[in-house]
Amino acid sequence: MSSRLAVTAGDPRGIGPEIITKALADPRIGGRSDLVVVGAEGCGVEVDESIGEWSEDASAEMAGRLSGRAIERAVELAMEGSVRGLVTAPIDKAALLAGGYDFPGHTEMLAELTGSSVAMMLAATHPSTEGGNPLRVVLATTHIALRDVPASLTSEKIVSVAAITREYLTRWFGIGEPRIALCALNPHAGDSGRFGTEDETLMAPAARRANIAGPFPADTVFVRAMRGEFDAVIAPYHDVGMTAIKVAAFGSAVNVTLGLPFPRTSPDHGTALDIAGCGIADPSSFIEALLLCRQIVARDPSPGDRRPSAGPPPANRSSGHPSRAR
Repeated sequence: MSSRLAVTAGDPRGIGPEIITKALADPRIGGRSDLVVVGAEGCGVEVDESIGEWSEDASAEMAGRLSGRAIERAVELAMEGSVRGLVTAPIDKAALLAGGYDFPGHTEMLAELTGSSVAMMLAATHPSTEGGNPLRVVLATTHIALRDVPASLTSEKIVSVAAITREYLTRWFGIGEPRIALCALNPHAGDSGRFGTEDETLMAPAARRANIAGPFPADTVFVRAMRGEFDAVIAPYHDVGMTAIKVAAFGSAVNVTLGLPFPRTSPDHGTALDIAGCGIADPSSFIEALLLCRQIVARDPSPGDRRPSAGPPPANRSSGHPSRAR
């Protein structure tokens, strides 16, 4: 069975084309014999699936439109079985919106395109401490303002994310009985209500429903995971989780979208528009993303549109993701 992967070139103004070119030259990747690069002609990397023309004087709107088209085309290839997985170079979220795609990022767009309930995970590819585990952080809420987190963080969402995490840690990472912890929302997990009651009234009951540990304070739970106590930590909002993983493993961590009918990985950084074209972009995380996607494909040889089933079923599995702007 083919293990071919699709690679999207990302925003043509950013470092995506450069890190793809450098990754293809790395002996661990072995060239592009099993890769289909999807991007715009003229974006700085030779593409196998052209989705339009790019010129240096094009607008951010055009960059976003081409980025969105590349993602759509790569998903088509994956859903029809032409490729087994997807590795995405960074996109600019403001440009994506300007180009007509009303999504906060790749994760939400992929969920909409495939009709999937997903979870966003950043995974270190190597142990962060001697004798410990590679840190894996899964987000209960993703790209939303901090002020919107309390209203968006529901028991159903935590249970759903825990179920997705449990199933895909087993299927894609080979962990038989994943040990999952929940990071608290408030400092010191609320300190018996002194700093908020959400951890007692929402987080703890949700953890029991999901059959996971916690909630544990953010200032200790990630250290415990790195020392081997947990296989993954569910973070209540974006920055508390992303800060932990990037401090522990920036440059070698990989973004993995759990819950899709095919594996999707990406590097742990953005478009780096400020250094694009300078030839100094580090391809390390993108190389790790390619290697991990290959490993997942090899471990899960029977792709299919299967929804997570592990753990208690949530009351409502609707993703609530925005649709594409018309």
